[in-house]
Order: sequence, then structure tokens, then C-alpha cells
Amino acid sequence: MGKLSMLSAKFAGALLLSTILAGAASAEGCSGTIKVLSQPRDGLTLLEKSKDEFTKLSGGATFEIDNLNENDRRAKSKADASTIGKYNVYYVDEANVALFSAAKWIVPLLDYYPKEYDYADFDPGRQKVATVNGTVWFAPLTGGGDMMVYRKDLLEKAGVQPPKTLDEFIAAVKKLHDPDHGVYGVALRGQRGSGANVWRWMPYFRGFGGKWFDGDTPAFDSDAFVKATQTYLDLFQYSPPGTKTGSWDESTGAFLAGQVAILIESTPLTGEALDPKVSKVIGKIGFLPPPSPLTGGGYGHGLAIAAKANKTDAEKKCAGLFIAWATSKENEMRRLADGEFSELNRTSVLTSPEFAKQFGADLGQALADTAKVTAVNFWQDPRWPDLGDHWGISLEELITGTRTDIKGAADELNGFAKTLVAKKQ
Repeated sequence: MGKLSMLSAKFAGALLLSTILAGAASAEGCSGTIKVLSQPRDGLTLLEKSKDEFTKLSGGATFEIDNLNENDRRAKSKADASTIGKYNVYYVDEANVALFSAAKWIVPLLDYYPKEYDYADFDPGRQKVATVNGTVWFAPLTGGGDMMVYRKDLLEKAGVQPPKTLDEFIAAVKKLHDPDHGVYGVALRGQRGSGANVWRWMPYFRGFGGKWFDGDTPAFDSDAFVKATQTYLDLFQYSPPGTKTGSWDESTGAFLAGQVAILIESTPLTGEALDPKVSKVIGKIGFLPPPSPLTGGGYGHGLAIAAKANKTDAEKKCAGLFIAWATSKENEMRRLADGEFSELNRTSVLTSPEFAKQFGADLGQALADTAKVTAVNFWQDPRWPDLGDHWGISLEELITGTRTDIKGAADELNGFAKTLVAKKQ
């Protein structure tokens, strides 16, 4: 991807200078090393080039980032937060932020996040994911909602308008399905898991009015549950071979290879679809929000202030300043210049002329539109992975045909959910 123009670089520099001057006062007394437990992200690696900038901004502090793969990061951060508290900043995500906030292993972010860094500028969908029980816990590093990505050439040839409703979507999928000529109407995820098949099924469940719980009482054993599952199963008739037990790689890979007409997937796909290294459909695709009434599946990863390692308010402010700087507009512009599409989270960056120049104005508008329908589809509770993974097993069995009783699967999940709630009590 291209670099920022000289004019844009000067503009970013001016903004950065004003932020440094504004932030210096709130950073008084900030020193030592801020230790961050994370997983590999190109945007965080990019911060290493600007260490001196943060030292100047903070009045003397520096930072160290320890990276682990996602599962190891989750395990080590949980162990550290519950015992010695070595790290000042934790990388958290939608799967564990409810646990970390409920256990008081992290502190409310906005209590220590400098106002001049404009938290409200983050994509609204990512703000929703970072918020649990009305409190913001992290600043986004990556995330997104859902986008409908479609082959303009195939739709035009078939005389199909880009669908805006679910009924139109299903009709378009059926009409565009032409496996004899290597084109499938849609691609779905069938592989079991709360972040795999369940993640792609949930927009139907929530779009049809479903909810997981009413207080501590399971509420998903409903008509919405059955309708969502039947709709998802029916659409698999038009999905490529391998997707019935496949996940992100199989569904998006088929689209990027030119084998799929329409796909509803998490927004990082859009960056890949425009990348000549992996995409065969560049110049042939359009973008729209998911068809109504589907909700976009919001997810997000970001940085949170650790409770145990930051014993004083001054230490919490230092950690908050680091997080604010690391996720600032200026550092996002650097990530944009470096082509890091999946690590852009701010509305001001996604709607900037620089973004439009690299990725096109249509995509920027579609991202803004999809943020409006992005929702937290999953149960925001530490026990969500257990519930989601349990349903994922049954859902995969329904998709592959090893079981056929949707209502029976719902009843089993309902019983399992009751045991989860009872354990808490």
C-alpha cells in the first residue's frame, strides 16, 4: 500500500504535537517501564519505532511488549491478573473482557484515559464490544462487524440487484448459484466453535429477535432459535464443498478465489479482498451492510489497564496514557500508511482522504454504514465460551446431517445453560 502524502504527514505531525503538549500535563510523574502482555500485532510492532516519542510525552516512561499466541496470551494474562500482577497493560478481547471485568482484574478505562485522545472517535461497533454492563474496559486495536461483500460482475450479468433484505439475499444466492461453472451462491462456516459456526449463525438468531438470557433464565429456546438454525442450514445448500466443517479460511478463501457470489463475513475480509497478494476478485466487488434484519457480529481486541500491577492512581494514569497514545489517531494514521487495514478502528481515519485513496471511498462509506447495525450478538459473560462451544458442536452435527432435530438440540443447550447459571449461584 502507498505511504502518506507529504501534506498528510505534516498534518499528522501537527496533530501529534498538539496531543503531546496536551497529554504532558496529565503524564506528570510518569516514569519507569510499562509492561504490556499482548499477542503479535503489526500495529504494536510499529510502536517500537516511536518509543522516544512516548518517553517525551510521558515525561520519562518507556514500555516493553511481551507477545504470545492468542491462546497462550489468554492463559498467561489470566494467571498473571489473578496472582502476581506483573503486567500494567493487558491485551483483552470479546471472549475474555467479561471475565476480566467481573473479576476486577482490569479497571474502567475512561477513568484514566486522557480526554484529548477522543475515545468517542472509535468505531461505534467496537465501542459496544469494549463496553460491559455500561462500562468501557479497553481501547480497540482491531475488530469489526459484518459486511456483505458481493461480486458486482456476477450480479450484473444475472440482473440481480445487491440485496438489502434477507429475503432478497436468499433469492439472490439461489439465482447466482452455478456450481457447474465453479460459482457458489454463498459461503458459510460450519466448523464447531463459539467463534466459528456459532459466530456466523448468531446474526440470524439476533436478527429474528432471539436473546440468550432473561436475567439468569435461558431464553434462547424459542421460535427465533429454530428459525435462525433452519435458515442457516438451508443456505448451506449453496455453500462450497469443505465449508460444512470449515471456518474463516475456507469461506473467505473460496470468495477470494472467485468461487463465491455473495459473502457476509467479518470486515477484515474487505482488506484481503483488495490485496493483490491473496485476492483474484479485485475490481469486481461491492460492499454493503448485512441485509436486514441481520445484525453485524461485533468483535474487538484492545488494551486494558491492569488492576494489580497499577497500585496507585498515578500508575493507572501512566498505563492509561500509554493505551491512549498506542491507539491514538496519529498512530492509526501510521498504521494506515503501513497498509494495516485490520488495525484501523477510528471513524476519523476510516473516513479520511488517505483511507479513500488507498482503499476506495465506497469501502469507507460501507464501513460507516455497517457500524450502525453492528451488535454484541454473544452473551457478554465469562461463561460464554462454554455455552457457545457447546452449541457449536450440535450446530456442526446439524449442518453435516449427523443429527436432524433442531428443537432437541435447543432443549439440550437449554439444559446445559441452566447448569452454567447454577454453578455461579
